[in-house]
Amino acid sequence: MNIKDIKTAYFIGIGGIGMSAIARYFKTLGIAVYGYDRSQNDFTSQLISEGFNIRFYEDIQNIPTAILDEPKASIVIYTPAIPADHKELVYLKEQKIKIYKRAEILGLISKNTFTIAVAGTHGKTTTSCMIAHLLNECGINFTAFLGGISTNFNSNYWHKTDGRNIFDQAITVVEADEFDRSFLTLSPNIAIVTSTDADHLDIYGQANEVKKSFQAFINCMQLDGTAIIREKLDLTFLGETIHYGKARKSDARYDHINIDQFRFNFEFSYRKIELNITNGIPGFHNVENATAALAACIRIGVNEYDLAKAMANFKGVKRRFEYIINTPEYVVIDDYAHHPTELTAAINSIKELYPNKKLTGIFQPHLFSRTRDFADNFAHALELLDECWLMDIYPAREQPIPGISSEFLALKMTTNVSIVSSAGVLKNISESKPELLVILGAGDIDKLVKPIQALYA
Repeated sequence: MNIKDIKTAYFIGIGGIGMSAIARYFKTLGIAVYGYDRSQNDFTSQLISEGFNIRFYEDIQNIPTAILDEPKASIVIYTPAIPADHKELVYLKEQKIKIYKRAEILGLISKNTFTIAVAGTHGKTTTSCMIAHLLNECGINFTAFLGGISTNFNSNYWHKTDGRNIFDQAITVVEADEFDRSFLTLSPNIAIVTSTDADHLDIYGQANEVKKSFQAFINCMQLDGTAIIREKLDLTFLGETIHYGKARKSDARYDHINIDQFRFNFEFSYRKIELNITNGIPGFHNVENATAALAACIRIGVNEYDLAKAMANFKGVKRRFEYIINTPEYVVIDDYAHHPTELTAAINSIKELYPNKKLTGIFQPHLFSRTRDFADNFAHALELLDECWLMDIYPAREQPIPGISSEFLALKMTTNVSIVSSAGVLKNISESKPELLVILGAGDIDKLVKPIQALYA
């Protein structure tokens, strides 16, 4: 399939973070884009305001007539989050219409470009957004498909054409998603791997299978490409490999972190290049992410001094260590952390920034299986909080698992923990505003952000 031959596209699940970015890209190509999603959200509202035609109910009448009348000039794309018995999917399969997964399309888009792909169970969204920001600030043409809303762009998609080209090929920056092994459709020129911690065990079964999938991702790389791998990760590439981290033996490394006016400063070195970097966003984990992003941009020839200036202007990603309230009296931070490693990184960074404040955290566990598989690790991470308000588990795609609940998790904790509802969270805040509050989770806890913000106003 050649995307240049496509006239009509139908997205089933258009309101997802990855799907909406591809939909925007197709529209820039002049393709007529239609979409379905089960409910309206911020993404669909924005897409509708941009002129996209979207429906919110299942009906085969929603399917654009061109899909059936001109199948060779049309394409249907769906996300794995759509159930197999979805009426429109079933009908299209019965009509022998070829249906593509989102990951397959991303692979096709990036196939004929110089692709920088960022993978990892943690850090991939922030790192890919960092790279896109750095290229944009340094005047390099590129297209980015991001797994979060870049605060600098206020979008999950960016297409820069008014700068300069580094290569004959266009540059594509993509977030490489390990869920459902989606990233194996990519064949990047530069691949970054930030972490390979056990996750998605409902898909992979065992932690070792997760690591195997990341090695398979590296094996998909262009042989003349460059693998940028976090130190201590057991991954190998036959071509050029850059290990990054704090260790002296790392090729790209950071050192001497200091916090000044709530900003994380550090020394960056790669080959003969040495830079003093002020990271635009806080967090020890984001120093590592910045090190990988800088190494990737320097590797393709971007001026290191321009990169240092641009790094200080990076504003982060929505729901990744995002300040909701930031006054001398109160601080509220919103973070997408939903894995024990992510929780630990976020909480430790907040405590380092505000050592004299009591830290209250609201956490909504995501998936019954993840809560079960990492219960002890979740308990240890949440015990870093001075007080924890634990919400019910967000099921996402899963059915409940007997015996697995927030109460089950709370019993493993020894610190000040209580089970609360959404209404209970707002009641607690209205009665006694925590001086330092962090909102944690990947479910629908984000719906509490604006009401919480209003209570602090």
